[in-house]
Amino acid sequence: MEGHSTVAGNVLSETVRQLEYFFKPRGVALVGASREPGKVGHELMKNLIEYGYKGAIYPVNPKADEILGYKCYKSVLEIPGVVDLAVIMVPAAAVPSVLEECGQKGVRAIQIISSGFKEVGNVELEKQIVDIARKYGMRIIGPNTFGLVYTPNNLNASFGPREVLKGSICFITQSGALGIALMGWTILEEIGLSGMVSEGNKCDVDEADLLEYFMHDENTKVITIYMEGLAKGGGRRFVEVAKKVTKLKPIIVVKGGRSERGERAVASHTGSIAGSDRVFDAAFKQCGVIRALTLEQMFDWARVCALQPPPKGENAIIITNGGGAGVQATDTCEDYGVNLLQPLPDDLASELRRYMPPFGSTRNPVDLTGQAPADAFSGAVYTALKHPNIDSVIVLYCRVAVLEPIDFANAVLEAVDKAASEGIRKTIVAGLVGGADTLDAIRHLNRRGIPSYPSAERASAALGAYYRWVRWAKK
Repeated sequence: MEGHSTVAGNVLSETVRQLEYFFKPRGVALVGASREPGKVGHELMKNLIEYGYKGAIYPVNPKADEILGYKCYKSVLEIPGVVDLAVIMVPAAAVPSVLEECGQKGVRAIQIISSGFKEVGNVELEKQIVDIARKYGMRIIGPNTFGLVYTPNNLNASFGPREVLKGSICFITQSGALGIALMGWTILEEIGLSGMVSEGNKCDVDEADLLEYFMHDENTKVITIYMEGLAKGGGRRFVEVAKKVTKLKPIIVVKGGRSERGERAVASHTGSIAGSDRVFDAAFKQCGVIRALTLEQMFDWARVCALQPPPKGENAIIITNGGGAGVQATDTCEDYGVNLLQPLPDDLASELRRYMPPFGSTRNPVDLTGQAPADAFSGAVYTALKHPNIDSVIVLYCRVAVLEPIDFANAVLEAVDKAASEGIRKTIVAGLVGGADTLDAIRHLNRRGIPSYPSAERASAALGAYYRWVRWAKK
């Protein structure tokens, strides 16, 4: 494919080569670009420019000479340069004629923002645009989508939040408004994304296609999906592709419409077939997909998969300054099948005793007690990381007067850095319980690559979800 390279030296499938035009376009046409702030056609173009896209940008509007400093064209056919991606934002009735022009121009990827298709019962119009796309060999994302983002290419072709943080989590969503809100939430929570795709009605490109693409994307370590249903006949291919992907990367899905009433809500929302929840649950298990029940869970689990190496063995240890937090983490580990090594080897227990008062505990959870200073946490975490019988670490902090949250965070980082300097890199998560200053420490740890959460349970569940994927991949 001229102008595009293969991913990681692999020979790409036809689907991956087609979808590369969406995420690595040389030129983007914005059909329905607007001069009016607040209009979708204005805000999407502004996002594209201000997020730093380096390719050519061509606004198309027959009533304007220029928009945001860019020369405007009356139709796609007037554009002099290469257009790989066309973003269509005109009324639904005008979309077929725009698609014909795109086909004649040689555009390969089409993103249709416009609504007014299957989601409102206009099935024939949606079928018409699919037929036109197939005639010219074009692929469509949408219609009824809010756009896509691919951060490695500084591409924000959406009318969602502008400053999406760069990272290695791909987020695919079937819901527009919810997807926009979650983009904003990822910024607030400092969760970095490699890509974001709003699927809309999925008249052409669907989850299976996107999974196949991001399986090969070297910038993506984990794929997250908010799914309401699959297109008729799409279940078999989803399972086939997901089985291949989960051998290499975790897929974490939140499936909307679990209840009977939720299923009816899905049908009225996107017109998708939600189907029996038991069928979806069985399918996910069959292909190694990790199912989260909430969106918060999904991103919690994605964070650890994105930031940490997978555990090489089953033995985990909890290190805490609060017995209650240790108990909560233990219960969660039991729920998620995380094996807490008990009893600890004598040499490990003996070494850990150096970092606690006589009334501390080495039973696992290892309780350093509420009197533990920063150097006790640093020493204990380093001791656990370097021990050959320990594969993963859960370190927990309860806000106490003798140890500031930021000092705890720096102690953990000191231990991890010391271990790394000796070639030791093991899976570690942190749970911190406290007030506003504790949240600052959580952010500090996350920025430095230690997945951290505001409770013992969330930290332990995230590690447990990672273990679920690791066991599947090893199979």
